Amino acid sequence: MMLSFFDQFAIPQILGIPLILIAIITPTLLILSPSKRLIQNRLSTLQMWLSKTFTKQLMLPINLPGHKWASILLALTLLLISLNLLGLLPYTFTPTTQLSMNMALAVPMWLATVLIGMRNQPTISLGHLLPEGTPTPLIPILIIIETISLFIRPLALGVRLTANLTAGHLLIQLISTAAFVLMPSMALTASMAFIVLMLLTGLEVAVAMIQAYVFVLLLSLYLQENV
Repeated sequence: MMLSFFDQFAIPQILGIPLILIAIITPTLLILSPSKRLIQNRLSTLQMWLSKTFTKQLMLPINLPGHKWASILLALTLLLISLNLLGLLPYTFTPTTQLSMNMALAVPMWLATVLIGMRNQPTISLGHLLPEGTPTPLIPILIIIETISLFIRPLALGVRLTANLTAGHLLIQLISTAAFVLMPSMALTASMAFIVLMLLTGLEVAVAMIQAYVFVLLLSLYLQENV
């Protein structure tokens, strides 16, 4: 049976049950829940400090009505970071390499920001489709272009996350395969490939966290335009 490099992105199944459900539930078990003790341990205290710092930084440019989204955006960030890092472990699966899942996260969140803007400030939200001072002959063209760019936003969110993670995983598999194949005949070249693999793995860890942050940051910018 011949396997391709893209088989790692196929959803594994056992007895017809897709394991993506287990992969999505697992990160929730890794996040510590606050206990009822007066003094927390070091790990939970560090987690709470990081959560508060990130939330404060994320909500800083957003108006006060948008602060209601703090818990949603924080939960989405933790979910994406956990799922992205989960795929770097051996014998695991990365759910965020599936465009369908990323679009399922991006479209409802983007649509919610748009509907909030249409409900609370419809004039300002519609005004984003036409920049101030536009010449009269260009008005129809600019409205069409801005409308298309508005509807492309969720697609860009999902495709960006999928493409970055897929490219990183493919590079890791290509270099690891090369190092394994070259080890018996060209030990020096295989050792160099292994060093590159270690550096690329560290880079992929950073990319996994950065892409989760970028996903939520863009959502916060869309929210800022509509609150």
